[in-house]
Amino acid sequence: MTDRQANGTARKTESWVPIRSLSSRHKPRIERHLCGLTAQDRYLRFGYAATAEQIGRYVQGLDFERDEIFGVFNRRLELVAMAHLAYSIDPQWATCAEFGVSVASHQRGKGLGGKLFGHAVMHARNQGVSMLFIHALSENAAMLKIARHAGATVERDGSESDAYLALPQADLDSQFSGLLQEQMAQVDYQLKLQAQQFRQWLATVQEIRQGVREARHKV
Repeated sequence: MTDRQANGTARKTESWVPIRSLSSRHKPRIERHLCGLTAQDRYLRFGYAATAEQIGRYVQGLDFERDEIFGVFNRRLELVAMAHLAYSIDPQWATCAEFGVSVASHQRGKGLGGKLFGHAVMHARNQGVSMLFIHALSENAAMLKIARHAGATVERDGSESDAYLALPQADLDSQFSGLLQEQMAQVDYQLKLQAQQFRQWLATVQEIRQGVREARHKV
């Protein structure tokens, strides 16, 4: 392998982000993530400055059977970014879906929003979606930039904007990529879980050792 090939491989590895499908058991982490957003970020995500109570109702109303919710975890298994791919419940719009995303402020600049969008597009294609919608405040420059970069048509109506992205039909590559990325993200999550459990065990052992040392000094 040449140096150029090695560098290209390293860049690809560094750019990969483990995006995992979330389920109802992740509701506490989802609520913690959304409540941890700044007032401005809540305003941009929901279109209004959602309160903790309103966020709680949103989380409880998530339909994990119909929609797809994706997340990115850090090494402490804290949810630092998430996306909601909501499928239409109206049969006449069965091939349409809406995308929403949020990223913790300390995780900005890493391209997580764009990665989640690309992941959602792939899953939407594999579910037969032909049109993806993004409803955002016109001041949400980051979200609209992601949509435009993907080739979406953006229409502005005062303080609000709508983006429409036509999706190509699913193919073998998109289906295989979706399966592979999900499996890789699952492995990544399990490794982080094991590391967290080991750290907790180590802390307990250290507490026990400290207690034994203190008891010996007292004898």
